[in-house]
Amino acid sequence: MACLRGGARLAKLLGRRSSPLHLTQPGPCRRSSTSTAEAHLADLESTTTFTSPPPEQKSVDAFAAKGHATSRDRKLPGARYQYHPPKYYRGPLHPVQMPPKSDPTARDFVPGPFSFPRLKHTYDSTIAPDILTMTYQHTPPGTVPPISHKGTLREWDGSSPYHKNRPRRGPRGGGSSRLGLVERDINWTNIPEIEAVTINSYAPKASQNKEFLHVARAVVQAISGAYPDVTTVKHHVVQWGVRKGDKTGAKVTLRGGAAYDFVDKLVTLVLPKIKDWPGIKASTGDDSGNLAFGLSPEWMAYFPEIEFNYDMYPPKLMPGCDIFIHTTGTSDRQGRLLMEALGFPFYGKATR
Repeated sequence: MACLRGGARLAKLLGRRSSPLHLTQPGPCRRSSTSTAEAHLADLESTTTFTSPPPEQKSVDAFAAKGHATSRDRKLPGARYQYHPPKYYRGPLHPVQMPPKSDPTARDFVPGPFSFPRLKHTYDSTIAPDILTMTYQHTPPGTVPPISHKGTLREWDGSSPYHKNRPRRGPRGGGSSRLGLVERDINWTNIPEIEAVTINSYAPKASQNKEFLHVARAVVQAISGAYPDVTTVKHHVVQWGVRKGDKTGAKVTLRGGAAYDFVDKLVTLVLPKIKDWPGIKASTGDDSGNLAFGLSPEWMAYFPEIEFNYDMYPPKLMPGCDIFIHTTGTSDRQGRLLMEALGFPFYGKATR
């Protein structure tokens, strides 16, 4: 009888709460199970969340004030603890240096790179180690390097009190007193590599007909993938019919991966198609490792960007271009060594 009364009471309580549980016919059980079920049901709330009254406003305000105070105490002042990159570069010896462009906190942050050039990978894995191996010069330990006075400035003779603490004298002779770049031996810290590539297209007839300028800008932008700058004439040239200030060309400078991609395109796709091209003249250069060569208007059609849509460019308005390859070499000899390793042919006798 006690079990039946306990089962009826349990069914009544569960039916009052509209429980979806399916009740079975209670069988013989013990008093302990009934007391356990009642203890569990006593823990249930009599009201739901939707019917319970909201908390008092005083409690809400006290809780919000306490949380705001603790968060304010834990927050660090941004002006003192937050990093701000400097606005100006004050030299390599300044204690505060600017972060690199790849750092998101830098003011001149540049995202990327998004691809790795094939020629750059070849340079890092093959060309750079080969250049370092071919130019290695063994120096036994304890060898005293010879003293060379070539390229050094002259000292003052001290005949005047004004010679004291003065910088050294410039080189003899008239003209420019600028000293050339002193060639450094190649070691693991200064292996020559491509620094930038400048593409310049000059169309002197653009001073009378602007269509030449439009085609030149379109061609340079197509082969480089960058928006070119318009160049102007600095001096009057009567033979060419140009005046100072006329817009007669386009120029763009590529750096990083874009420069390697352009050089790779030249060596792989463009230059092998030129049958009568002898190569780069060995005497070219500016004594600082930078080399240059030119392409005639007929050769511009070998670029894949122009060859694919050649009808868009009028053949009579097609300009040529001059390509300047800037390297980190300290002499033309090092620049030629790098260019030969990249696949550029040279002809003639090298003067330096």
